[in-house]
Amino acid sequence: MAKPLRVGMVAGEASGDLLAAHLIAALKARRPDIEFAGIGGPRMMAEGFESHFPMEKLSVRGYAEALRHYREIMNIRGRLVKGMLQDRPDLFIGVDSSDFNLGIERKLKDAGIPAIHYVSPSVWAWRRWRVRRIARSVNRILVMFPFEEPLYKAVGVPVTYVGHPLADIIPFDPPKEDARTQLRLPSGKLIVALLPGSRRSELKYMADAFVLAAHRFRQEVHDVHFVVPMVTRETRELFERAIHVNQRTDLPLTLLFGHSHEALAAADIALVASGTATLETALFKTPMVIAYRQSPITWTLMRQMVYLPYVGMPNILAGERLVPELLQDEATPANLAGALLTLLRDTEARKRQVERFREFHQLLRQNTAEKAADAILSVVR
Repeated sequence: MAKPLRVGMVAGEASGDLLAAHLIAALKARRPDIEFAGIGGPRMMAEGFESHFPMEKLSVRGYAEALRHYREIMNIRGRLVKGMLQDRPDLFIGVDSSDFNLGIERKLKDAGIPAIHYVSPSVWAWRRWRVRRIARSVNRILVMFPFEEPLYKAVGVPVTYVGHPLADIIPFDPPKEDARTQLRLPSGKLIVALLPGSRRSELKYMADAFVLAAHRFRQEVHDVHFVVPMVTRETRELFERAIHVNQRTDLPLTLLFGHSHEALAAADIALVASGTATLETALFKTPMVIAYRQSPITWTLMRQMVYLPYVGMPNILAGERLVPELLQDEATPANLAGALLTLLRDTEARKRQVERFREFHQLLRQNTAEKAADAILSVVR
């Protein structure tokens, strides 16, 4: 009887958990005998994944936050690598979280265990020198955006463009009314989605600004209802705390645990923290304003290394400032509320966003999990 195919895998945050879960399902469809272990979240575990450490331990963002947790994170990585070198899986897949995963991939690859990285780090945006580090660390990289493929080919990294799984999952014409009914949102109101981030560190810097921006917006648009999907109980509690600290319990607001897709489908417009959520919002064809705040130290370091004039993926894909971006000191409650009001009143700007979002959806819809599974199994063979 053939031995089962054993795969080590690490995902460090909610978006990686989603990507990895779909990949696990596609691989199991091809190889039912496959086994997965490493670090993952609830979606991966629902697919039979065995997680040896809590994924939340890796969910930190920015230099300042990473430095505070550095010793604990390095300890986890060391123990994980040691265990994998002893158990010797047939393959290792690092899902996103490149700062954590590339070190693992390099050590395993050097020890003769094939290593694949799924999701390119933002080498096209900053720290471009990492392309060569990736070349030394992986047997293949799977990229989600078409402009990434030539960057890796240029330095000889085996690369496969697989598209983005969200483009496969999200319907091309999202059912707005169904989503509103499912979430029990009031009829006849303007629905505004607020997505202030999926990590504790993001809520720390953005929850207050989002709550106060919602308050200012409501002073201008009385017939509004806000919907706020939160990824974890902890981030939900942080947002609730911001509501109470800022004395805004009067906001007409539905706070959700999960259900971000339903919230985006239901919304007329959205205020979104920079990250994967901006792409999700675009795929749901919801006009948006992008905001971002982080620690001043991290922000200063980032600004010195960034190549692109935009941070939001919709703007990077568009090659222009299609979506308003308010970053760091610009992301004040008054500015955020003002940008949302301007977007609401500018029918042409909203229409232009939606038209481009439809183009992105067609470009990125590639049957990603199946393409990625085929590329991964070709490395094992």
